[in-house]
Parts: sequence; structure tokens; C-alpha cells
Amino acid sequence: MSALPKETPPEDANNESFWMPGNYQRTVKRTEDSFQACNDIVACFQERARVERQYAQHLSEWSSKWKPLVDASPLYGSLLQAWQCFLSSAERLSALHSSICRALVSEDGDRVRTWQKETFHKRMFGGFRESQDFETGFARAQKPWAKRLKKLDKARGAYHKACRKEQTAHNRETHAKGNPDIAIEKQRKIQEERELASEETKKMHTRYEKVLEEVTRYAPRYMEEMESIFDQSQEEERKRISFLKQAFLSIHRHLDITNNESVKAVYSELHQTLMSISEQEDLRWWRNTHGPGMPTDWPQFQEFIPDNKQKKGKKPVEQTDTLERSVMIGGVKVRALYDYIGQDPDELSFKAGEEFLKIEDEDDQGWCRGMKDGGREGLYPANYVEVMQ
Repeated sequence: MSALPKETPPEDANNESFWMPGNYQRTVKRTEDSFQACNDIVACFQERARVERQYAQHLSEWSSKWKPLVDASPLYGSLLQAWQCFLSSAERLSALHSSICRALVSEDGDRVRTWQKETFHKRMFGGFRESQDFETGFARAQKPWAKRLKKLDKARGAYHKACRKEQTAHNRETHAKGNPDIAIEKQRKIQEERELASEETKKMHTRYEKVLEEVTRYAPRYMEEMESIFDQSQEEERKRISFLKQAFLSIHRHLDITNNESVKAVYSELHQTLMSISEQEDLRWWRNTHGPGMPTDWPQFQEFIPDNKQKKGKKPVEQTDTLERSVMIGGVKVRALYDYIGQDPDELSFKAGEEFLKIEDEDDQGWCRGMKDGGREGLYPANYVEVMQ
């Protein structure tokens, strides 16, 4: 349990007053304190920048770890897109927090460092020129006052000493008057000592009042000069507070992602993606891709057409009209996995990644018939392509 603050005696409170000699040092020290505060502010938010960088790195690692697993998951359609959107959102947030890290260091930190360098001018033998200027100003304004206070303390001390001496003499005189053992001559001497002490007390009292009056007359001028220096110090401190306020606001602006339009866009797009999950569309996609909606090469009667040029493992190129051929209904769109250069006129040539239609299914020799844009048809190896989803 913390202790209650102790009451400060009036005399101690007076000793702590700004007007007492040397007590302006607290005001002068604000310059060094502000300089150190700048160092602490920069160090504090550099550490926060490291937190932002680590968070960005963790987000990116999390997204990279889960992306291949999510892509290969059994989910499909809009539901899969929603899950993938969480990962892409994390990548965008990672970039955002990386930018926060850079802003805290390169913008906010550099701004404080630059201002600190321009505002605080170090002296060759330590300390700051600003502190020295205020120290000199306060000391010059307080020097006459300190001398008068010292003179006043001396006068007060002399007066109080004379009072004590008079009190002692008075007590001796009172004791002697009621004591028949003390001779008349001795009593007269004690009386004279008391009278001398009284005169000395009056003299010291007059001197004390005179010095006090002098101090009182000088006080307004002293206060004016001290307040003038103090106001200059206050103005410098006001500038420091104003700058640091703006620095803190800048840091707040970088850290406050609740008002960041990029963050709003990330979560807005994520929400839209989640809301666009459609069971009807997903089920329709599955029906058309893996269900009854898939194109099928329904069996049809095929006439035998002899071809002397037929190669082993390849179907002949039929010369009948395209509409009379046994073709796959609607065709299936395929993508080439590898480059292939046709060896005969009845073969197709294509590049890896090229897309065209498969119009006849694979035969027992591993050949399919395809049709490219422009209507050119031909045979190609079935294992050179993949069906597009």
C-alpha cells in the first residue's frame, strides 16, 4: 500500500518556491528533460515499429502456409473463393503493417530526430546552449535579489540574537531584584547590561526593518525580470509541446487503422466475398463440371472407312462432312500441358498453355481429335492436354 503524501510545512513550501534563490533550476532543466524525452519517444515507437514488422511477417507466413492447402481443399466455387479471400486479405494487411513500420521509423522517427537536432544545440563542454541562456538570464535577474535576501537574513539573525540577549539580561535583572544576596552594585551593573541589550535590540530592529523595506521595494523589479526570463522559457516549452503533440498525432494517424481506407477496403471486399457465397451457383458449377451437366461423347454408329495411310495408334482423318462425324456434343475445352509439333498433316500442333476444343474422346491408342480456333481439326496425344475446369 502506498503511503499518504506528507504535508509540507509552510517554511519548506516557501523554500521550494520558484522565487527562492536557485529554484529556477527546475525550469532550466526542462530543456535537457525534453531532449531526453525525444530520445525516449523515438526508442518507444521504434520498438512499436518492430512489433508492426513482426506482425506483418507473421501474417505473410500464415498466408503462405495455408494457401497451397486451401487451393487443394475439397471446397469449390464461391465457398473456396471466400476461404482464399481470407489469405489474400492477410497479404494486403501484411503490406499495410509493413508500411506502418516504415512510417514510424522513416517519417515519425526522422521528424522527431530532425526537430531535436534543430531545436537543441549542444555545447562543447556538455549541456545545451538553450539551458545556458536561461541559466544566465535567471542568475543575472536573481543575483541582486539573492544579495538582498542574504543581507536580510543577516539583519534578521542579528536582531533575533539581540532579542535573545535582551531576554537573558531581563531575566537576570528580575532574578537579582528579588535576591537580597546580590549586592546593590551588582544589581546596578545587571540593570545597565539589560539597558544596553535593549538599546542594541532597538538598533538591530531598526536595521532589520530598513533592510526588509529595501527588499520589499526591490521585489516588483525582481519579479518582473524573473517573469520575463520565465516567459521566454515558457514560450520555448510551448513550442516543444506543440511539436510533440503534432508528432504524437502523426504517430496516431499511422497506427489508427480503423480510419485507414486501405483496411476498410480489405475488409469490405472480404465481406462482399463472403456475402457472395451462393449454394445455387456452387451446386450448378459442380453439376456442370462433375455431374450430369458434363458434355459426353454419346455412342453413335460409325462407318468403317479404310485408309491405307493410317498409322498404328492413330485414327484416320475422316473426310466426311463435319456434321456427320462422331463428335463430342458441344466439345470440351482443354489446355495444352506441353508443346507438340504434328508429324503428319492430320495432326494438330500447339504450344504449352494454348486452349482449344476436344471434339472426340481418346481412342484405345491414346489419341484425341481436337479443333482449334478457325476450325482446323486434327489428332493430338491425349496426355499432352488437361481438361479446363
